[in-house]
Amino acid sequence: MRVGTSGAQSALRAHDVRSAPASGHADPADRGELGIDPDDLPDGLVVADERGRVICFNAAAARITATPAADALGRPLDRALPLEDLEGRRWWQLTDPYGGLAIRNGQPERNLLLPGGREVLVSARYTRVRPAGPVRRVVVSLRDTEARRRTERSHAELIATVAHELRSPLTSVKGFTATLLAKWERFTDDQKKLMLSTVDADANRVTRLIAELLDISRIDSGRLEVRRQPVDIGAAVGRHIQAYVASGQSADRFLLRIGQPLPALWADPDKVDQVLSNLLENAVRHGEGTVTIDVEPAPSPREGEDACTSVTVSDEGPGIPEESMNRVFTRFWRGSKRGGTGLGLYIVKGIVEAHGGTITVGRAPEGGAQFRFTLPVGTPAYLL
Repeated sequence: MRVGTSGAQSALRAHDVRSAPASGHADPADRGELGIDPDDLPDGLVVADERGRVICFNAAAARITATPAADALGRPLDRALPLEDLEGRRWWQLTDPYGGLAIRNGQPERNLLLPGGREVLVSARYTRVRPAGPVRRVVVSLRDTEARRRTERSHAELIATVAHELRSPLTSVKGFTATLLAKWERFTDDQKKLMLSTVDADANRVTRLIAELLDISRIDSGRLEVRRQPVDIGAAVGRHIQAYVASGQSADRFLLRIGQPLPALWADPDKVDQVLSNLLENAVRHGEGTVTIDVEPAPSPREGEDACTSVTVSDEGPGIPEESMNRVFTRFWRGSKRGGTGLGLYIVKGIVEAHGGTITVGRAPEGGAQFRFTLPVGTPAYLL
């Protein structure tokens, strides 16, 4: 769909919407090649001329406002784009771009309302013939607020989850310590030991939650550091199995199969342990039957690279419903109501991808859940 007359559109491409290099200056000889079509812009773009008539209404603006471009072109700006502030006042009358102060060069981004109450983010730029001169163009940018609202909802959910998860252990810690301080002499040594053990366990729970929050912050900002060292991943899996057996799980519940020869793996041992811990805990807590762990070499998805190492964790439980497969690695997804913050698999995916690897979820041959992650060899550059 074209969004303007050929003359206006050509003028806009040549003069008003131009891509420039990082220096901020384009070579005049190249300006014709640097023009772009307004329909290629991800945000809504509305441009009015010196008379206040709309000369450009791109495809994104048409989508955001639900107004066909043909209905907007040539109309006065305040009619083609009837905006109100959150108090119901007409925005164009308040800002008066053509008749207001001659020193203004635009309006900062703010939330405004379209007819029907739909909220959009709007900013404006006034282009003048000369400083303090008359306005030649009013360039308006429109952005949908849905993406920002999703981010805000995600942050709100994270805060609510953290507050809920912290409240229980902190209440327990506070209750037991206050009781011990007030009535220390009334308790036997065994009672004191039980209370202090509970306090220690709850303090560890708080520590784990804080570590998860730090990991999420680093993953979201792209600052998750990977400190590569040689890792014997078969031995790492074996240590986790031994820990479960020591805590009371039957040794027959675990089956470890290691394919040979495994390529030498360079990864962050602490983060690999974190991935294994999460996947095995999910299999033990939410699955049933035998938990099978397959460690084997795998072909690299990238041509010319050495083989990768893959780890597959399968159980014989009910598995994950097909409709939930695409949400497993999102924040707050829980496979059941049996505890957990719903952040573990989100962190697992972030750790694996920080290593340059991949992780998938599916259904095991026995019918349970199956998680498979692959890590590249990742040899540090200084050893190549």
